[in-house]
Amino acid sequence: MTRWAPGAAERLQEAALELFATHGFEQTTATDIAQSVGLTERTFYRHFSDKREVLFHNQHLFTQAFLAGVEAAPPDASPIEIVACALRSATSFFPDERRHHSRTRQSVIDQNPALQERERHKLATLAEAVAGALRARGVDEPAATLAAESGVTVFKIAFVQWLREDEQRSLAALAEDMLRELLALTRDQA
Repeated sequence: MTRWAPGAAERLQEAALELFATHGFEQTTATDIAQSVGLTERTFYRHFSDKREVLFHNQHLFTQAFLAGVEAAPPDASPIEIVACALRSATSFFPDERRHHSRTRQSVIDQNPALQERERHKLATLAEAVAGALRARGVDEPAATLAAESGVTVFKIAFVQWLREDEQRSLAALAEDMLRELLALTRDQA
């Protein structure tokens, strides 16, 4: 067995996703995943605390993409303009080449209530991080939380649209469309 080959974490992630999609999340063990790429279960646990973590391993990079957009926003930007910058930055994390992978990952999550809960927790944690970054920029409450929660909701709706089989637009274009829709709704109510 090639235990120390480079790229073990990535190989484990790809194998896990394939096994989850074909055999089901509950039916797939960490041992199954490791053995499918010629590694040991021990090696699996060096990279991931459990098999759920394979699906959520890069969450910190996703959050960093959002926060990088907050940091890059002009100093005089409004809270919603800052969120628009965060959305542009976050959508770059999902180029069209990742669409198939993202569809498969989402289908695995959609079939398991515990994974759905974990995904909701991920988005709630993201919204908290963005709200904190907005507050650090001087945005008061409740504007910081409203803008952050709205941005995460826009991302979530755009992401679901992006995953549809017939969708050809980029995630960035979809997020811009959804943000425009949200702004139109709030203007109509004002």
